[in-house]
Amino acid sequence: MRIFSPMATGNGAYIVHQILALKIPGYRLYGYSPYWTLLPPLLPFVFGDNKADIIHTTPDYGCFAKLKNTPLVITCHNLVLDQFMMVYSSFAQRIHYKTDLRYFTKKSLALASVVTSVSRFTADLVRKELGYGGEIKVIYNGVDENLFCPAKKPSAKKIRVLFSGNLTRRKGADILPLIAKQLAPEIEIVYTKGLRTKNSLPDLPNLKNIGTVPFVQMPQVYRGADILLFPTVREGLPLAVIEAMACGLPVVATDCSSLPELIIDGKGGYLCDMGNVNEFAVRINELVASPNLRHEMGQFNRGRVEKEFTLKRMVDNYRNMFEQVLS
Repeated sequence: MRIFSPMATGNGAYIVHQILALKIPGYRLYGYSPYWTLLPPLLPFVFGDNKADIIHTTPDYGCFAKLKNTPLVITCHNLVLDQFMMVYSSFAQRIHYKTDLRYFTKKSLALASVVTSVSRFTADLVRKELGYGGEIKVIYNGVDENLFCPAKKPSAKKIRVLFSGNLTRRKGADILPLIAKQLAPEIEIVYTKGLRTKNSLPDLPNLKNIGTVPFVQMPQVYRGADILLFPTVREGLPLAVIEAMACGLPVVATDCSSLPELIIDGKGGYLCDMGNVNEFAVRINELVASPNLRHEMGQFNRGRVEKEFTLKRMVDNYRNMFEQVLS
């Protein structure tokens, strides 16, 4: 089974396909610079003449990877064409999304033999925004539960609340300083800068920047935290949340998009109204006040990952799907 996967680099979708290339024999990932998407007609030349049994990529430029008599499998990791997301895009991006990218995406879906999605939310969004009427198979993202695992926490004077991601409005980074101001003095928000972040946050006593963290160091970062804070506004299925859950952390996140598919409100953490600074702060303070509750919620999340969001489960689901395509 030969699978060719051309993917733009520098995003979470690329990481998922990178994992598949490591775990599935015959799966070849071809990473290309996102700048090539400025000239889409050149993409077939960038991809080259690749003989494969299956092409596996994303819907935005999948139509340019399609080969004659070769099945095209499309995986929807998120959907930038979502009307809700337009307010978080530049004017040029909005024009691009509403014109050529929308056309390319719909064409890719029409050419696909199989369409998958990383969450039920994203699948529903594709149906709603693009009018796609075909079947969409949901295959959840997974993480290595042996790499991302709980550990005994070192004693610390402060409770550490972790924010992991790019410092953008879409990720909710703009409300971090507001939340920090409402937290008890013994609580510290530590945040990463992500891979594509040039922004910075105000200097506050309980807001600490730990910079860009390499992937290999992230398990240690999660294990050094007590709570994950995830005030995002839109997600396909965030790996950061699954990784934190696997490490036994309770999660305080926005009640939106795919987050309810991961976090069971009141059992694995709390889901808050979008942008509600006071609610986020109250829920964090509640968890800080009860170490037993943090432990119980963290254990619950670990169990959910072991049951539904392991790396093996994800890889097996993709492998089985590829085999069905060729059968």
